[in-house]
Amino acid sequence: MSGGGAPDFFYREAQRLGYVARSAFKLLQIQNQYKLIKPGCSVLDLGCAPGAWLQVACQSLGPLKNGGAVVGIDVKKVKVPSLHCDARVQTISADVMKLSKPQVMELSPKKKGFSVILSDMCPSVSGISTQDAALSFELGVRALDLAVGRAMNVSNDNFQNEGVSCTCSPYDKGVLLSRGHLVIKLLESEDTKELSQICKPLFKKSTWLRPKATRSSSREIYLICQDLKSQ
Repeated sequence: MSGGGAPDFFYREAQRLGYVARSAFKLLQIQNQYKLIKPGCSVLDLGCAPGAWLQVACQSLGPLKNGGAVVGIDVKKVKVPSLHCDARVQTISADVMKLSKPQVMELSPKKKGFSVILSDMCPSVSGISTQDAALSFELGVRALDLAVGRAMNVSNDNFQNEGVSCTCSPYDKGVLLSRGHLVIKLLESEDTKELSQICKPLFKKSTWLRPKATRSSSREIYLICQDLKSQ
């Protein structure tokens, strides 16, 4: 492992505690600070490989008797980890950029939507910072589009003028339930401010967080959106 003491600490802790990746500690911090995942709720994990966030999400649901569900989607085929996961967790191998909202809605409990949407999606890093940030922003926009649907266009009439395409139609409905929460990972850039401005009128609260488990060399930052307003 490279990158200094902090990354090595989280790597060792992940191994010790049975998490499949050190990224588990990012969601653990988010959950500890914001309490987004509650017993019995439904969680959608976009970009779920290698499965660490599936583990934390399932743990956060509490005992199996509490109910709830965790659905992970990734372009890679992801096996549900044996530790910290139970029958409430399932994974789907699919391209989030190509899935329709009705298809995603079908995956939710009773086909009514999700209480929490987590997007840890990240593009294949090219090393060209502007290109990587643009691709990351595109994935973030897709997560928001899936979550709120047509409301995204209503919240920012100038959004498409910025050169970012959106698949929303005037009749689109997002898959995030009212009062639901959304977490989006982005590579920090000027565009990240744009996405934050779009989210502000849609949610009661939106804040930025750089988890302690983030590597010092990384530009990763998380947009935490709480309590989706009724549309």
